[in-house]
Amino acid sequence: MSRQRQRIIDANLNRAGEGLHLLEDLARLMLNDATLTQQLKTIRHEILRGDLAFNQQLIQSRDAAGDVGADIEARGEEKHRELPIMVVANAKRVQEALRTLEELAKIPGIAPRLEGGRFKQARFSLYALERKLLSKLSRQDKTQHLGGLYAIIDSQALGNRKHLEVAEKLIRGGAKAVQLRDKLANKDELLSLAHKLKKLCSEQGVLFIINDYLDIALAANADGLHLGQEDLPLSIARKLLPIDVILGSSVNTVSQAKAAESSGADYIALGSIYPTASKEKAKVVGLERLRQVRQAVSLPLVAIGGINKDNAAEVAAAGADAVAVITALLEAEDIEKAAREITARFEAGK
Repeated sequence: MSRQRQRIIDANLNRAGEGLHLLEDLARLMLNDATLTQQLKTIRHEILRGDLAFNQQLIQSRDAAGDVGADIEARGEEKHRELPIMVVANAKRVQEALRTLEELAKIPGIAPRLEGGRFKQARFSLYALERKLLSKLSRQDKTQHLGGLYAIIDSQALGNRKHLEVAEKLIRGGAKAVQLRDKLANKDELLSLAHKLKKLCSEQGVLFIINDYLDIALAANADGLHLGQEDLPLSIARKLLPIDVILGSSVNTVSQAKAAESSGADYIALGSIYPTASKEKAKVVGLERLRQVRQAVSLPLVAIGGINKDNAAEVAAAGADAVAVITALLEAEDIEKAAREITARFEAGK
C-alpha cells in the first residue's frame, strides 16, 4: 500500500476519532447520559481498532509539517459555535471520514486492512445517535428552567378567576414553569387559551407546558408536554414531538421513573408526596419514595401532591428540583403572595 493512501486512511481515522470523542464528551459530561455515552464510545473503539503493525505503518506515514491543508480555512468558517451547531458539524465530520474509509476499503490491496462494512455500520449508527444527542442538547436549556415553582393551572380549580390573570400572578410570584390542565373544555377553546398562555409565558421567559394533549401542545407551540401513566406512551410522544419540546412523565414508583427515563422523558413528576385535594384517589408515596427516585434517575425531579409553604422546604431537602403546586396556589386569597412564599420556602430547603 502506498504511503499516500496510508496518509489518507490515517487522517480520516483521526478525524473520525476526534469528532466522536467530542460527541462522547458532550453526552457524558453535559447530558450525563450513560447510554448515549456508551453507544458513542463503542463506535469510536470499533472504528479505531486494528492490528498493531498496520497502525504503526499509518503513524509512520504522517507528515504534519508537510500537510498542505493544515493552514487552509474555508471561507465563512465559524470561529464560535453554539453547541447544537457543534454537534451537527462534528457528526458530519465523522460521517464524511467514515464514508471516505468505506470507499478506500474497496481498492484492491487495502481491503484486508480496512473493513468497509465496519465503517458503513458505524456511519448509519451515528445518524441515529446524532439525532438523539442534538435532541437532548436542544432541550437542555428548557429543562434547566425546571427548578423552584412549577405552577399548574387546573381549569376546574380556578373558580371564577381568569387563566391569564392567574398566570400573570404566578409568574410574578416566581413560577418558572406553568402547566395548563383542563379535562373538560373542547379543543377549540383549549387551543385558543393555550395560544394566549404560551404568548405570556414566552414574553416572561417561563416554560409553558400542556397536560395530556399532544395535539394542543403541537398546535400551540408549547415548550413541553406532560403525560400520565395511562396517556400516550412516552416513546411514541417523543417521536411525534419536535426535538426541542420537553416531555414530562407522572410516576409514583422507582420502576416507573426508570422506565420514563429510558423512554425519552426529560423530567419526572413524582407524587403524590402528601394527601391532596386535587386528586382524591391519588396514592401517597411520601418523602422516602422521593429520595429513592432521586437516587435512581438523573432527570430533573418535580415533586407533586399536597405541597404548600409549610412542607416545601422538606420536599426540597429530600431531593426535588421543583415543586408542582395546584391547590395551595389557586385557592389562595393572594395568589402572587402564595407563589412567593412557596418559592422562598423551597429555595431555603435546598
